[in-house]
Amino acid sequence: MDAQNQLLEISEQLRSISARLGYIEDKLMLVTDIDRYNQLQEFLKEGNFQEADTETSNIILTVANKDRETFTPNDMIDFPCNVLTVIDRLWKTYSKDKFGFSQQLAIYQSIGGTIETLMAQDVNVLREFGEQVGWRNDGEWINDTNYDQLDFSLNAPVGLFPAIWWKSPYGLKMVCFCFTRLLKCNLQ
Repeated sequence: MDAQNQLLEISEQLRSISARLGYIEDKLMLVTDIDRYNQLQEFLKEGNFQEADTETSNIILTVANKDRETFTPNDMIDFPCNVLTVIDRLWKTYSKDKFGFSQQLAIYQSIGGTIETLMAQDVNVLREFGEQVGWRNDGEWINDTNYDQLDFSLNAPVGLFPAIWWKSPYGLKMVCFCFTRLLKCNLQ
C-alpha cells in the first residue's frame, strides 16, 4: 500500500472516530440533566403514575421556562426532542410499554391520524383518540374535576399517560401541536 492510500485510510478512520465522538458527546449532554429526570424516574419506579404525570408536565414547563397558562402550542413547535425522548423512554420503561408519548402517537396513527389531520385539527380523530386512551369519559373530555378519577395503575388504558401535558387554555390545539412535534422528533 502506498503512502497516499495509507493517508486516505487514516483520514477515513479519523472521520469515523470523529462521528462516533459527536454521537457520544450528544449522549453525554443528557447526563448533565440527570437531576431534571430523577423525580420522574422515582415516581415511575414506584408506580405512582399520578405524581409522574404531574412531574412530566413540570419538566416540560421548566424546560420551556413557562407556566401552564403561558405555555402555548407554538412553544411546543420547537420543544427539544431530546427532552421528549427521555420522558417517553422513562414512561415506556416503567410502564412496561403501556404509557408514553410514542404509545399515544402510535394510537393516534392507528385510528387514521396523520400530519394532515393534525394540521386540520380534525376533532373527530381527536375524539376517537381520546376515547381510545381514556381521556374522554361519558362523551366528555377529562378535566380538573374528573382527572382524579382516572385509573392511575397499569390497568389503565394503553396510552392514557402522560395526560396532563395537553391540558391548557388551548385545549385540543395543544394535542395537535404536540403530536406534530412528536412526529418531527421521530418518537416511536
